[in-house]
Amino acid sequence: MESCLKIDKALFSKMLSHVADLMIEQRGYFDELDAKFGDGDHGVTVEKIAKTIQRQLEGWAGQSISDFLSDLGEKIMTIGGGASSVLWGAWIGGLSQPAVSQEALDAEVVKSMFISALKEISSTTMARVGDKTMMDALIPAVEAARSAPDEIAEILKSAASAAKQGAKDTQNFVCSYGRAKYYGEKTLGTPDAGALSASLFFEGLASTLAK
Repeated sequence: MESCLKIDKALFSKMLSHVADLMIEQRGYFDELDAKFGDGDHGVTVEKIAKTIQRQLEGWAGQSISDFLSDLGEKIMTIGGGASSVLWGAWIGGLSQPAVSQEALDAEVVKSMFISALKEISSTTMARVGDKTMMDALIPAVEAARSAPDEIAEILKSAASAAKQGAKDTQNFVCSYGRAKYYGEKTLGTPDAGALSASLFFEGLASTLAK
């Protein structure tokens, strides 16, 4: 990809649509994982989030990227599904501020959006890397994006790779949050569904450019 690439509304819509598709595809797997130590409905919540993204994309017309993300975050927060929808809403909404007044997103803005989103979600949860939550994917992804070359394709590729590895690493952690924390060391060996679903956000963005 050329370093001058920018993400306009059309491309961003395509990226988010792919993210939603990936999330829906993995619904059954996420429910299966969550059923081991939780309520078994993480996939259901992820699908609701994905379908909210799809509905909002279908109606996206005059809004700016920033306003779209802000509204999308608010709508995701209201869908129910426990902490996941609140956290996803905070993440999506947190992407919006650096995109204000931007008709197209350059590499610097994309990095700033990820940093802003992480700051927003970090104000909602105390979880950090090692706690076996979606933060195990988000934090490494944002750190990788921040350190990547100022080329959008490289930023997204680095973030996606770090998020995927972070999610995989959760199988080595004992859960510290939610219902699963009561299972203690029994949670070792099983990756966290929340981290895996969060990693799909970056995978969807990056793989859209790779097509």
